Amino acid sequence: MDGRGLNSSQSFQRLRRKRALRLPLFCTILLMTGCSLIPEYQRPPSPSAAQYPMATRPATTGDDWRTLFNDPALKQLIESALVNNRDLRVAALNVQAFQAQYRIQRADLLPAVSANANELRQRLPSSVTGGQAQITSAYAVNLGISAYELDFFGRVRSLSEQALQTWLATEQARRSAELSLVSNVANAYLTWRADQQLLELSRDTLAADEQSLHLTTRNREAGKSSALEQAQARTSVDSSRVNLARYQRLVAQDLNSLTLLVGAPVPAQLPALPLAGELVSPLPAGLPSDLLQRRPDILQAEYRLKAANANIGAARAAFFPSVSLTANGGTASRELSGLFSAGSGAWTFQPQISLPLFNAGSLRASLDYARLQKDVAVAEYEKSIQTAFQEVADGLAARSTYGQQLQAQRDLVQATQDYYNLAQHRYRNGVDSSLTFLDAQRSLFASQQGLITDRLAQLVAEVNLYAALGGGWRNDDRPAR
Repeated sequence: MDGRGLNSSQSFQRLRRKRALRLPLFCTILLMTGCSLIPEYQRPPSPSAAQYPMATRPATTGDDWRTLFNDPALKQLIESALVNNRDLRVAALNVQAFQAQYRIQRADLLPAVSANANELRQRLPSSVTGGQAQITSAYAVNLGISAYELDFFGRVRSLSEQALQTWLATEQARRSAELSLVSNVANAYLTWRADQQLLELSRDTLAADEQSLHLTTRNREAGKSSALEQAQARTSVDSSRVNLARYQRLVAQDLNSLTLLVGAPVPAQLPALPLAGELVSPLPAGLPSDLLQRRPDILQAEYRLKAANANIGAARAAFFPSVSLTANGGTASRELSGLFSAGSGAWTFQPQISLPLFNAGSLRASLDYARLQKDVAVAEYEKSIQTAFQEVADGLAARSTYGQQLQAQRDLVQATQDYYNLAQHRYRNGVDSSLTFLDAQRSLFASQQGLITDRLAQLVAEVNLYAALGGGWRNDDRPAR
C-alpha cells in the first residue's frame, strides 16, 4: 500500500473518532433542548369569598409568635417546645428525607460516570479447544456511563419536578406542624392556668361552705335552724369537695399534656402573668381572604397539586420512545503488564431505544390515573381554602362577641357578690334563713367559675385565630406563588 492509501486510511479513522466524539455531544444538546410534556400549571380559583365576614379595615401585625404572646412563662415554654418536641423533630427529619429523594431523582438528569477494573481468568477444556486444555486471562480498566436515559420527552425532568414539589410540600407540612405546636402549647398552658384558678376557687368555696356548715350546725343546736338547713349546708360542702377533687385531677392532667408538648419538664416556678392580664395580644380585624395563601396547609396542598401536575408529564412521556446510552472507554490486555501498553485501547458505544408497542392499556391507565390524582389534588386544595376561610371567619366572630360576653360575666360576678354579701349579712342577723344564704353562695361560685371559663375561651379564640391566619400577617403581603 502506498503512502497516499495509508494517509487516507488514517484520515478515515480520525473522522470516525471525531464522529464518535460528536455523537454524545449531539445527544447532550438534544437532552438540554428536549421538550416537556408537563401541562401548564394554573392555580385554581379560590372557592372562598373575597373578604372575611366582619372585616372592615386593613390590618398590620408581625408574623412572629413572640409579638402575640406577652406572658414570659408562655414564651419560655414555646421556645422549649420548638427545640424538644418529638413530633416537630420528626417533621423536620421528613423534610430532609424528601430533600434527599429529590436529590436522588435530580441526579438522573446527568450521566453517572463510573470507573471499574476487572480480571477474567478461565479454563477451557480440551473438548472445547480441540487440543490441550487452555487457561486464558484478560484484564480491563474502563471509564464510562451505563444506561443513561436521554430525556428527549421530559420524563426524567417531570419526575424530578414531582420530587421537588413533594419536597416543598413536606417543608410546608413542617411549618404547619410548627404553627400547630405553638398554638397547642399556648392552649394547653392557658387551660392549665385556668384550671389552677378554678382549683383555688374551689378551695376558697369549700372553706366558705365548711364555715357555713359550722355556723348552721351551731344554730341547729341552739334551735335557730332546721335539720333541712343543716342538710343543705352539708350538701354544699360535699359538692365543693367534688369540685376540688375534679380540678385537682384536671390540673395534674393539664401539666402532663403540657409536658408532653414541651418535650421537657415544666419548671416549677414560672414568671407568669395573671390570667386576667394581657397574656395574648388581640388581633385586629380587616383581613383580605387571599392572605390564606400564607397558611402552610394551603401551600402544602398547592405543592401537592403541582407534583400531581408534573406526574402527568411523566405519564405522557411514557408513550414515546425511551433512548438510553451506554458507553465506556479504557484499556484491555491478556497480560496485566500490557494493560497500559500502546495499542491496548478499547471502547464500547451502545445506544438503545425502546418503543412501547403493546401493553394492554397500561400506559393509558397510568395517564388516566395521573389526571385523576390531579383532580383529587385540586379538590383537596379547594377544600383546604374553604376550611381555612371557615376557621378564620369563626375566629373573627368569636373575637367580636367574647368581649361583650366577658364584660357581661364580670357584671354578673359583681351582682352575685353583692347578693352574697347581703344574704350573708341578713343570715347572720337572723333576718333570713340559711337557704337564701346558701343559694347566694352557689350563685357566686357559679358566676366566678363562668368568668374564668369565659376568659379562657377568649384567650383560646385569639390563639386559634392566630393559627388560622397562618401565624400572622402584614398589610403588604402577597399570596405565595
